[in-house]
Amino acid sequence: MKVILRADVENLGKLGDIVEVRPGYGRNFLLPQGMAMAATASNMKVFEMERRKLQAEMDAVRATATTLAEKIAAADVSIAVRVGENDKLYGSVTPAHIADALAEAGVEIDRRRILLDAPIRNLGEYDVRVRLHADVEAVIALKVVAEGRTEEADAEESAAEEPAVEEAAE
Repeated sequence: MKVILRADVENLGKLGDIVEVRPGYGRNFLLPQGMAMAATASNMKVFEMERRKLQAEMDAVRATATTLAEKIAAADVSIAVRVGENDKLYGSVTPAHIADALAEAGVEIDRRRILLDAPIRNLGEYDVRVRLHADVEAVIALKVVAEGRTEEADAEESAAEEPAVEEAAE
């Protein structure tokens, strides 16, 4: 089945491309979602008239995503979690936790847009990618800290441990 794409579709094509797709994918997903239209002669003429309008909408969405990416990059995101021995987390930090932390920082993001290779299971700082648009991706500087501890207390603990390690080495 040949269709004309009315939006950028990941792994398929960009706005205005005429692509061949399986009939079920076209009928059951692309057409009902408004992402494509059947590639007939009459639809080609209609699409050419709509092309500028659709392109303007896509540009507006891309601009909004770029603005949101700048907000995300500027946001200071820290998640306090319960830890056990050796600073091992109880459970893990998931995209839902990150989305909640971003919401507290004033940036609303759908958790499905947050890309984690694997759940975070240790304390530390992580760079987490967020796909806001097919062309726009932001990176969050995420800090996972122990619940109830402050950064000053962590610095004091590490400073206290360093002389003990040096004495043991001698």
